[in-house]
Amino acid sequence: MTQSHRATIIEVARAASTSKTSVSRYFGEERERLSPPLQARIAEAASHLGYHPNQMARGLKGGSSRLIGMLVADIRNPFSVAVMHGVEQACREQGLSLLVCNTDNDPAQEREHLALLTAYRIEGLVVNVAGSPHRELQNLAAQGVPMVLLDRELVDVDAELVGLDNPLAIDMALDHLQAQGYRELLYVSEPPGQASPRTTRLGCYQRGCEARSLTGKVHYQDLADTAMLHQVIAAFLTGSTRSPKALLCANGNVTLAVTRILHTLGARLGETGLIGIDELDWCALVGPGISTLAQPTDAIGRDAVQCLLAPGNRRVAPRGLHAPTLIARGSTRRPAQAPAQEEEPEQ
Repeated sequence: MTQSHRATIIEVARAASTSKTSVSRYFGEERERLSPPLQARIAEAASHLGYHPNQMARGLKGGSSRLIGMLVADIRNPFSVAVMHGVEQACREQGLSLLVCNTDNDPAQEREHLALLTAYRIEGLVVNVAGSPHRELQNLAAQGVPMVLLDRELVDVDAELVGLDNPLAIDMALDHLQAQGYRELLYVSEPPGQASPRTTRLGCYQRGCEARSLTGKVHYQDLADTAMLHQVIAAFLTGSTRSPKALLCANGNVTLAVTRILHTLGARLGETGLIGIDELDWCALVGPGISTLAQPTDAIGRDAVQCLLAPGNRRVAPRGLHAPTLIARGSTRRPAQAPAQEEEPEQ
């Protein structure tokens, strides 16, 4: 079969030595009418051919679903919701519909949802991976489905990556904290696991601190363990050194958890520096305001769709990595510093 060929129900019937009607019954609501040996033959043939039933357009001629699939690792993450909006807007402008699946960072759910999206004969896929679904994504690619990796990279999958320029984001954060006079930093993140941005940000942070002669500490954990995070932050703030201290948060969820703990500890923002990756609505409302590195989520979402629709699923520019915007507020302005007004965002 050619790379773009999609197996048909007739090919499955031929491979299983049965009729098209029997194959339809197997994938429909009449499977029990077939004998166990026949069911086994159809299942084997379908698996060998990579066949998935078209749930959306079984009766349509031409087979164009106009569906774009989007797989997100955690739909509760503000980043996912914001990027999804950009994807949906771009799809609507192109006359496409968006089908979204949430995996809750569960690799098993991820595989199930990929099979579901394949069954709906999506015409493109934006995927924010939770695990390592190499085989499933390679099967989609073999069927000619263009795909874009959102934020998280998979080395063995030949697909464009669209997301934040993480090395630039960390450099901007460290340059800002250093310029504001902070010398001892604590980087707080969820466990890196298989999420490539977390690993990239951590490595850039460690190298960046060394290059700037900053004392860079690291702590990563599941955010559900608030007692441990409270203990770690308290120990950092009460450490023996008198160097100005600041915390760098790896994403919006971490920023929220750290802000709550700093409030409980009675820490004064600014005296204790705080900056987070991801701009959230509440960041401007807490105390003197929390400094952030805002991701251009709408542009990232639109870029993902544009990449899907590009000839050969390839962009003209080398990689779809977007620069953040530094929004400096009072949480990274030490008390002795002036002026008190908010700095203009930097690109």
